[in-house]
Amino acid sequence: MILLGVAISIAVVVAVGFYVSKRVEGDSSNFLIGGRMLPFWLVGGALMGAAVDTNATLGNTDLAYEFGFWAGAALPLGLAICLLITGLFFAKPMNRMGLTSFPDYYRLRFGRSVEVGASLLLAVGFCMLVAGNLVAGGFLFNYFLGMPYWLGVVLIAAIAVAYTGTGGLIADAYTAIIQMALILAGAVGLLIWMANTHGIVIAEGTGPAALGQLSDPAQGAVINWATLIALGIGDVVAIDFMARVFSAKSPEAARRACFTAATGTVLICVPFGLVVLAARSFLPAEIDGPVLFVLLDQYAPAALTVLVLCGLVGASMSTANGAILAISNVCVRNLGGVRRVHVPGQRDPLLRATRIAMVPMTLFAIAFAIYVRQTGILLTLAFDLLLACLAVPFILGLVWRRGTTRAAIAAMTVGFVVRIVLFVLTPTIYGVENTILYVPNTLVTAAFDGWPTFIAFAAAILTYVSVALTSAPASLRGLDIVVGDDLDDVLSASAEPTRAPV
Repeated sequence: MILLGVAISIAVVVAVGFYVSKRVEGDSSNFLIGGRMLPFWLVGGALMGAAVDTNATLGNTDLAYEFGFWAGAALPLGLAICLLITGLFFAKPMNRMGLTSFPDYYRLRFGRSVEVGASLLLAVGFCMLVAGNLVAGGFLFNYFLGMPYWLGVVLIAAIAVAYTGTGGLIADAYTAIIQMALILAGAVGLLIWMANTHGIVIAEGTGPAALGQLSDPAQGAVINWATLIALGIGDVVAIDFMARVFSAKSPEAARRACFTAATGTVLICVPFGLVVLAARSFLPAEIDGPVLFVLLDQYAPAALTVLVLCGLVGASMSTANGAILAISNVCVRNLGGVRRVHVPGQRDPLLRATRIAMVPMTLFAIAFAIYVRQTGILLTLAFDLLLACLAVPFILGLVWRRGTTRAAIAAMTVGFVVRIVLFVLTPTIYGVENTILYVPNTLVTAAFDGWPTFIAFAAAILTYVSVALTSAPASLRGLDIVVGDDLDDVLSASAEPTRAPV
């Protein structure tokens, strides 16, 4: 029954993706950013699909079960905070700029050198994000179907790329609506089942009211706040989020979509954390596999298990396909220099090159997922890196006229070096053993975990401001930025202003 239910849901999603792919019409603008004409509800669903992934869901449940509510909730709440911040301050101005990829902003604001550096960092960070979702897919197929882990990783990646490679962001947006409906129904259904059968009884010191998890370092407060900051601010520079913002048919639609997605992210993800905390009273002490999978497999009704798993598979594909699409766009457009030249009846070089680039990007993410079998940690680590390197040039570059190319390069370099050095010296990452790249030493202990996020971010801010103040003011290149109290006043000369109908 589980296999059949998941197979049917995948078939429906893929069929919808292929059906709407005809709207691409051979135009890379339609393929990459939906022709800049998507309504807010489609954009909101796509944004929610990027946020409510298996990184956030399985990472949330595993961390909440082991460390308490706030350790897990920091993942979805951090993503929701990012969407809220984006809606309040950045959605409208970024939508007005008419960009095709997020690194276009760095080129127009700071020049080609910053564009290349930002593109490389974004590609690496998002390959980690995709890998985390493939890990979850590999675990799911391995646990429930007995499929080898590596084969599950390959299968989920192949399915995601199959329909995204034809329909692009349009296919992602329409299928995300189905996927988010499934996982929302699954989350609410699981919470209702738990309340009616076992009760939502959470051990003292582990639930939402245990605010020591946000104030006491001994209870993981530093790590929890680091997670909230890394995702809440670092995710603002997410290329898949921004691609969806660009796709909205108007600045107001982009803003409403962000608010809708933030609300949906909280409504979907928080119930999962509450359910696993309540399940601690009857789950075994030693759990083999993700705690949510054990709960679904051994305790939940079969129909509810199928519904939740369909939602999880869909969430995994939604984030993976959107991220792979965005990475490929960045590699082709911003690193390779291939621009959109669409002539009816002729091939669009950017469209063709992006589709080709999706293959090596997917293979790299698959290799990473097989090597590093982590979910929520990869999500946080990816945006921790982007917080240290790219958030400062983006935010300050948008609102402060004095910022220069030299300041941006310096901030990116210092943030990267500081974060990587602290990463390899710290034995744990967000409470989990650092098995990725750790250099044994006696200088840094596990008690330092969480602080590197703040230190690297602060170093980037100080570097950017210091270099900007000591450098001669530079022109704002392609951006005409009006600095004021309201970021809605930020305007730009669009590099590609035409809004193609979809």
